[in-house]
Amino acid sequence: MTQIKHHLTDQLLIGYAAGTLPEAFNLVVATHLSMCDSCRAAAQAYDAIGGAFLETDAQASMDEGALEETLALIGKGPSAAKPMAASDVPSPLRAYVGGGLGDVKWRSVGMGVRQAVLSTSKSATARLLYIPAGAAVPDHGHRGTELTLVLQGAFRDATARFAAGDVEVANEDLNHTPVAEIGEDCICLAATDAPLRFNSWIPRMAQPFLRI
Repeated sequence: MTQIKHHLTDQLLIGYAAGTLPEAFNLVVATHLSMCDSCRAAAQAYDAIGGAFLETDAQASMDEGALEETLALIGKGPSAAKPMAASDVPSPLRAYVGGGLGDVKWRSVGMGVRQAVLSTSKSATARLLYIPAGAAVPDHGHRGTELTLVLQGAFRDATARFAAGDVEVANEDLNHTPVAEIGEDCICLAATDAPLRFNSWIPRMAQPFLRI
């Protein structure tokens, strides 16, 4: 694994611990945590802080019989899931992909770039991006927040180089043209909470159909 240089922000880690992030962002965060020891340690610290707050918070009243009803529901729960076979994607992502990268149903978005939109809640969108070595994603800005986690290969933009495990957090202030490095195709997991703002009219015309 390449040494990870670009990490999640504290705001994202706190939101993940508090359960306030959209599902698509949770997916990116969980996948990054499975790859990054340092962010995983930070996330565990925020979980501990949250647990401490819960312990000191005023106790909420419960309906009579709540414990019995909860235990009954647990008893009716699904049986333990069968362990998944070895995969070339991190474990948090496997259920969304349906296995490994060979199971992804890619859709062309032009210039050799492909995507696969993943099924998540409507508050944000998650997708896998396949960028051929040397190819570029069209120049664009952002109307909200975009998280891009590199799973394979690497890309560069005006800000830095992002390799496997690195995550780029982009907002309205960033306009960029990510370019996959020569030598290996780049595969990323990206999540957005608002449509991108493309600077060329061709991507803008295709945008509603591609859900970008």
